[in-house]
Amino acid sequence: MSRILYGAPLSPFVRKLRISLQEKDLDHALEMVMPYSPPDWYFDLNPLGRIPAFKDGDITLADSSVIGQYLDDAYPATTCLYGESAADRARVRWLEKYADYEVAPHATFTVFGQRLLLPSGGQQCDDAKVRHALDIALPPLFDYLEQELGNRRFFVSERLSMADIAIVTQWINMDYGDEPLDARRWPNLARHDQAIRGLPTVRAILQSELWIVQKLRDKAARPGAAS
Repeated sequence: MSRILYGAPLSPFVRKLRISLQEKDLDHALEMVMPYSPPDWYFDLNPLGRIPAFKDGDITLADSSVIGQYLDDAYPATTCLYGESAADRARVRWLEKYADYEVAPHATFTVFGQRLLLPSGGQQCDDAKVRHALDIALPPLFDYLEQELGNRRFFVSERLSMADIAIVTQWINMDYGDEPLDARRWPNLARHDQAIRGLPTVRAILQSELWIVQKLRDKAARPGAAS
């Protein structure tokens, strides 16, 4: 296999690339690399040790947004996910960055991390951190996205883009942490969330993740797991 994606399936940054590769119908292999404790050889692919990384033949890349934009540039005959015009491309990149750098620290690294990852590893969830994320940090971020989406189906130019994928994949991790998006407060986002999750490519990726999520939940539920 000439195309290899390195990372862990529940990483939102890995997930958005898996969805992108599926949307583009590009064959690839997923090679498991865990965050925070990658093997020594992985630093040759990404000197920062973060996931994901990507190989396409002799080309090696790191950072999910760099990889995503490379896929659009390298395979122009496939589904375009970064917009056709300069204005659309800028908009998609902005919203992807917003999801990765503003939403992710609270939705994934706090809610998902505290509610699922830490308990599955025998550590205690810090409920105060979760409540701060849900009550203080995330609402203004979601308010902005609710306004930007409005009644449209997609965030940019009425077509699926990396903006939609990057945002929804953060909400998926919140769900895994048993904190779904509040549909009463953000009805536009909730509608968008369900529509994107209903895409065949996204459904397939989520189905492949179920066993991992259940395994983590089972570990978290064991007596004394987070004592």
